[in-house]
Amino acid sequence: MPQNLYTSFFDYLELEKKNSAHTITAYRADLLSFADFIAATYGQEDLKQVSYSQVRSWVVQLVEQGLSNNSINRKVSSLKAFYRFLLKTKQLEVSPLAKHRALKTSRKLQVPFSESEIDKALGQVQAEGFEQIRNKLMVELFYSTGIRRSELIGIKLKDLDLTSGLLKVKGKGDKERVVPLLPGLVTTLKLYLKERKDVENGISEGYLFLTAAGVKTYDSLVYRTINNYFRGISSKLKKSPHILRHSFATHLLNQGAHLNAVKELLGHSSLAATQVYTHNSMAELNKVYRNAHPRNKKKGL
Repeated sequence: MPQNLYTSFFDYLELEKKNSAHTITAYRADLLSFADFIAATYGQEDLKQVSYSQVRSWVVQLVEQGLSNNSINRKVSSLKAFYRFLLKTKQLEVSPLAKHRALKTSRKLQVPFSESEIDKALGQVQAEGFEQIRNKLMVELFYSTGIRRSELIGIKLKDLDLTSGLLKVKGKGDKERVVPLLPGLVTTLKLYLKERKDVENGISEGYLFLTAAGVKTYDSLVYRTINNYFRGISSKLKKSPHILRHSFATHLLNQGAHLNAVKELLGHSSLAATQVYTHNSMAELNKVYRNAHPRNKKKGL
């Protein structure tokens, strides 16, 4: 497979599809892994000549390697994106994946942090110094706005309007939205900005969140920060930025927020993506209903 075809595909993902660097890295790894398999198994280098039976043999190998159906489906999605690109650029007439059906998966419900766990996490230490204040701000910002990890990392100073209490966020596909900032969050932001001046070294490119060395923060540092914050507080297996985003949406819905409003705050393109958060809200609503309904209180029905 000509190297320039790969380059064209990855440029397409970045420039036209506006995919994140993380997504492009995953697509690249999946595509090159598939290409290596086809070359080693069939002695074939041109992915435009691949048949569906060859794709199936790759899937079988992935199953035998013990990968989960979710992981395999994600890898196949990378291939689908590549072949859609070939169709779009008229380098192929029919995709070898045209009739492929995804492997069945069981949807795992993400368990959000409780409100008491959030309170304990934010109240466990008095934040002092650049790193402690930055880490606390990360937790507050995730929980107060529901933004994604990539969106937090991408925030620049120019995106903040502390006077109006607003933050401009660039989401998937470079779609921008404006989210409100709670007064307490604005206070933490101002405190952080004072500390940030001491590590600013002129190479931060205007990004809000920096490392102690004064450069833009990165995925694993943000994940590690959230995980460490909740390690001794929550027994949940997963303690990540996404769980804070999940907690934000669930707690808003529990308090009566309209689904459409939560959709806009999260930056979802459709209600279907937001409705996953209603499962926990319905559980809470059912609990309130059973505890409050007169018939249930009187007769234990």
